Amino acid sequence: MTGGGPPRVALVGANGHGRWHRRTIAELRAAGRLRLVALVDVRPLEVDPDAPVPPEAAVFTDHRAMLAATHPDVVVVCTPPHTHLPIALDALAAGADLLLEKPPVLDLAEHRTLAAAADAAGRAVQVNFQALGSAALAELTGALGRLGPVTGIATLAAWQRPDAYYARSPWAGRRTVDGRPALDGALANPLAHALMQCLAVAESVTGAPVRPARVEVERYRVRPIEVDDTTVLRLTPHAGPPVLAALTLAAEEHVPGEVLVTGERGRAVLEYPTDRLRLPGDDAPRPVPGRRGLLANLLDHRADGTPLIAPLARTGPFTAVLDALRDAPVPTLLGGDLVRAVGDGPERVRVLRGVDAVLRAAAETGALPSETGVPWAVRPHVVDLPAP
Repeated sequence: MTGGGPPRVALVGANGHGRWHRRTIAELRAAGRLRLVALVDVRPLEVDPDAPVPPEAAVFTDHRAMLAATHPDVVVVCTPPHTHLPIALDALAAGADLLLEKPPVLDLAEHRTLAAAADAAGRAVQVNFQALGSAALAELTGALGRLGPVTGIATLAAWQRPDAYYARSPWAGRRTVDGRPALDGALANPLAHALMQCLAVAESVTGAPVRPARVEVERYRVRPIEVDDTTVLRLTPHAGPPVLAALTLAAEEHVPGEVLVTGERGRAVLEYPTDRLRLPGDDAPRPVPGRRGLLANLLDHRADGTPLIAPLARTGPFTAVLDALRDAPVPTLLGGDLVRAVGDGPERVRVLRGVDAVLRAAAETGALPSETGVPWAVRPHVVDLPAP
């Protein structure tokens, strides 16, 4: 750890989604909030005009060499999920605080290991579930009393991903890599924020992080990958309302991502990627501007003890879901007339016919597709979890 001046920040995983972090770091550097001392990637750095590499930033291909040479105060980790734990442990041992890309780790054993290491080192770990910094989410959770007792929380997101998405890296669409879980499915990676937003609302309802009692999940795929591109999951907690997630990367029409909170006196809907909110009595969804950046929040935490928005402990319920899914059967492959291809080449997408309506019905009713007679639905994988 160094004294004086703004915190020294390093980014491990500077290409791909790491470019998003580079742009965030560039903005905070321009504001004098941090000093970028190092970038790490196994590949040559991709050029990004919005995130030029400052002259004081060294470039490495190995995070251990970077830690030894630059001694950063904060390390941002944006590498494949199955690599997070060893990199995070090395950074903590070197005395750095962490901003760890979601999902932080892929099972509860790794989660406990990381939490113990952070406690032993006396360092902070923030997880980059950036939608948790939304002012719209804060307004929603502050207005739950208008709904009456909350009876259900659900999320619906319908996206498309082309063939190129599954060719982006060796771990894309994989269940395991080098004997370690990778779980690069719709629920664990691109649509993870949808489930995490629901868990945050549930936490506000009960006043404590969700403790799952049962996880029921139906997982499907429309291409020969090892993980899900369409998932409907229902989480029954030991206390609080049930949570249902209905998600696809094989959509007919784009649905950015909605969180539906139903109470005895009404329903609220948050479109979490756009921060639009509709509360009972509103004529239409309305934008609620304002997001607190999680890296800026971590810097504030270091400076004056500001509470973290997404500390590692808050993401425990999300990791518990991944842990429950780790040993689930390979998702059911759907094909034939159910699936149609749109486009050509790397941008070709595969669309599951009728999926938008199936997911909408699940989110609206809280029922799994297999419970409502959807012809292609299969029995859910069920995991019962002990009381805490």
